[in-house]
Amino acid sequence: MRIMLKSKIHRARVTRLNIDYEGSITIDERLMEAAEILPYEQVHVVNLNNGARFETYVIRGEPGSGEIGLNGAAARLAAKGDIVIILTYAHVDDEEARHLVPRIVQVDARNRIVKTSPAVEALPF
Repeated sequence: MRIMLKSKIHRARVTRLNIDYEGSITIDERLMEAAEILPYEQVHVVNLNNGARFETYVIRGEPGSGEIGLNGAAARLAAKGDIVIILTYAHVDDEEARHLVPRIVQVDARNRIVKTSPAVEALPF
């Protein structure tokens, strides 16, 4: 088995911080669907402003809201307006890994979808 990139939301902006919530990241449902992310799925978040990297799980945000909200302890790892990359991974067998093409969702400054595409063509091995 290999752990491979499944999808990412590229350069989203943090819109809300809620330290008192139990935990997680709230993501606009439209972004979740575009990136094929399910509620409660584990994600890795990379903060481009401060270099922080962390894991959490996803909860569904209001469709079309552009919300990227960090909750609980994760809210201490970013500031409102920080740019983040949200990554999902899949455990796949060796054969599937050679053909997996990650789904990339690019957003604008208001977290609206600009482009959804495969990352790159699968590389031959």
